[in-house]
Amino acid sequence: MIDTPNPSGFRCGMVAIVGRPNVGKSTLMNALVGQKISITSRKAQTTRHRITGINTFEDAQFIFVDTPGFQTQHSTALNRSLNRAVTSTLSSVDAVLFVIEAGRFGPDDQKVLDLIPPSAPTLLVANKLDRVSDKKTLYPFFQKISALREFKEIVPLSAKHVDDVKHLLDTVKPYLPEGTPIYGEDDLTDRSERFLAAEILREKVFRWTGDELPYTSTVLIDKFETEGRLRRVFATILVERDAHKAMIIGHKGAKLKQISTEARLDMEKLFDGPVYLETFIKVKSGWADNEAGLRAYGYE
Repeated sequence: MIDTPNPSGFRCGMVAIVGRPNVGKSTLMNALVGQKISITSRKAQTTRHRITGINTFEDAQFIFVDTPGFQTQHSTALNRSLNRAVTSTLSSVDAVLFVIEAGRFGPDDQKVLDLIPPSAPTLLVANKLDRVSDKKTLYPFFQKISALREFKEIVPLSAKHVDDVKHLLDTVKPYLPEGTPIYGEDDLTDRSERFLAAEILREKVFRWTGDELPYTSTVLIDKFETEGRLRRVFATILVERDAHKAMIIGHKGAKLKQISTEARLDMEKLFDGPVYLETFIKVKSGWADNEAGLRAYGYE
């Protein structure tokens, strides 16, 4: 923990990261925390749960909450669960980072913006700045977006650039209330290793199946054992159809082997120790549209 019980001027607060799917929220979260704790993929709708990331400095503790991208397309039980995670998060934070793509603002962005309570201090974060070839177009773009809501700050950045991320941290800090740290100075997340193992494996499934596999696939950890520095992880990849199972297995099991190997290596890096990973695949039709089943699988 922080040595001083109540350090003078120390700030500590919660900051929500919200936006439509695929604007780079998870990449930004990992950059703000300085460690990969939230999964990233080119595939939209990969973040399923509220992920808390923690970064502690001498004068402040930032508690970032990465939310699922607000779902606007399909009304399944899974999507309703994801949207509840977004709205409930916004009611209990000290500041909101509303993330969009620099130079792009559409109806789905507006739907997320409409969810943010007017009383919530909101900073507009225009991510993927490196993809904007003509920076002169950004001034009129920001003028247009500013007319939609009073933003406390407008921060254009690329989550891949360290200096941009540091600037965002400096910009957010004054919005954190003064108070003692909630977490230890070395804590990175409030999520368990078991949860993080499932997220890592799910990321690899999406990365190696691309757009072939519906995003309704998920990962369940059947058993997570720790023996000294060794972790033994037994996981099931849950899919809705036999065809999806075949996609993950690949020719002679090659794709599943690649997925499992990359997941194991990422787990070893995060957990700082050896990992034994055994992966199974199970077909369960309709799991993503079953409210009771979703709760059993850890969804809110």
